[in-house]
Amino acid sequence: MTIPIDVQEKKLSGKYSRHNVAYHSSDVYVAKTMPNQSLLEKAARVLNLGNRIVILVGQGALGAGDEVLAIAEKLEAPVVKALLGKAVIPDDNQYSLGGLGLLGTEPSSDAMSEAETLLMVGTSFPYLEYLPRPGQARVIQIDIKAEKIGLRYPVEIGLVGDSKLILSSLLPLLDQKYDLDFLKSKRDAMKKWNRLMKEQSTRNDKPIKPQVIAQVVSDELEDNAIISVDCGTNTSWAARFIDIRKGMKFSVSGMLLSMGNGLPYAIAAQIAFPERQSIAFVGDGGLTMLMGDFATAVQYSLPIKVIVVKNCTLGMIRWEQMGFLGNPEFGVEFSAIDWVKFAESCGGKGYAIKEPNKVKSIMNQAMKERKPTIIEAYVDAFEPPMPPKVELGFVKEMAASFVRGEPYSRRIGLTLYRDQVHNILKHMHTHSATDSQRE
Repeated sequence: MTIPIDVQEKKLSGKYSRHNVAYHSSDVYVAKTMPNQSLLEKAARVLNLGNRIVILVGQGALGAGDEVLAIAEKLEAPVVKALLGKAVIPDDNQYSLGGLGLLGTEPSSDAMSEAETLLMVGTSFPYLEYLPRPGQARVIQIDIKAEKIGLRYPVEIGLVGDSKLILSSLLPLLDQKYDLDFLKSKRDAMKKWNRLMKEQSTRNDKPIKPQVIAQVVSDELEDNAIISVDCGTNTSWAARFIDIRKGMKFSVSGMLLSMGNGLPYAIAAQIAFPERQSIAFVGDGGLTMLMGDFATAVQYSLPIKVIVVKNCTLGMIRWEQMGFLGNPEFGVEFSAIDWVKFAESCGGKGYAIKEPNKVKSIMNQAMKERKPTIIEAYVDAFEPPMPPKVELGFVKEMAASFVRGEPYSRRIGLTLYRDQVHNILKHMHTHSATDSQRE
């Protein structure tokens, strides 16, 4: 906000405006919004009659995780999470299918494509192509804001109010379901997906795969950790490989998709919760934009840990240019910054991870620091954040970008080929081991 100098120099007759009356307004949220009972009963009837029920939760369901799971158990319905709702329920819960969308899981996409009934709780998920087709599912939406009801999908019943209160009132109106076929099929698919994620996050390639860094960060998190994620390809790795347990907090810029948010979010989290572990998981592009804030963390002795996925590239822009527009990359590379020296020059600590066999030991050592710390991880700049299901259109656009002159087409093609071969060999090894155990 810019205030002209002539306004700054004007003299005030009093300290505040005459409209600023002390104790005139409240800073406490006192409203308890609930729909009427008849509307709750109508929603319950839809759910009781429903088949192939899926629950989609967002940030409006944070704090209502127990209620979400109680509803899921009553309906035997899998739970799909928008990214800002990642911390609603733990990632390893038996009802969780993980995230939805470009950064999500294949089982969650399949569940949405097969859903006949959808319960949306505290979410205005914007990527319509990942929601059921219009007319495919009967939908009930719960949201504290009336204007969000039906914004993304035709809704049969909208319940305006607090998610926790509404779910608690809805639960006794629901019949216990016993058909587990749909839920079981998605649980089996989730086990297969998790095996694939495990394979990707335990590779020993050099340069280091970014999935490996995210997984090791996940392993180092305390039970009440607060994870702040920036926007970029780092968001993909965090969404899929940082596992949220009960009691953790997770946030990202969300719909605004503003790069640079990770570091200031982590600072704010550490100030608000000084006793908790505060982690920023960022890319070097985003950190470059607000790097000066690290000096703020040093000034106030905030022991945040900043993990930098370093590839000297605006990665998400690169892959969007290629995979969605069919164009060769343009203007996405930038000069490298020595983040260790930067951290030390600010008065903090700095660590660099360059070797695959050093990832765990260095990360563990860095996480024990009691000073603001930057951990820069040199990763494979050509590892693509692939969608959960690769559609033909994506492949065509990638091929078109190669034809139009993508400068790193050979490197990218080789990376994709090696990733595919690695997955095939791992798949064969897993089946071979399983067959041996059976024998």
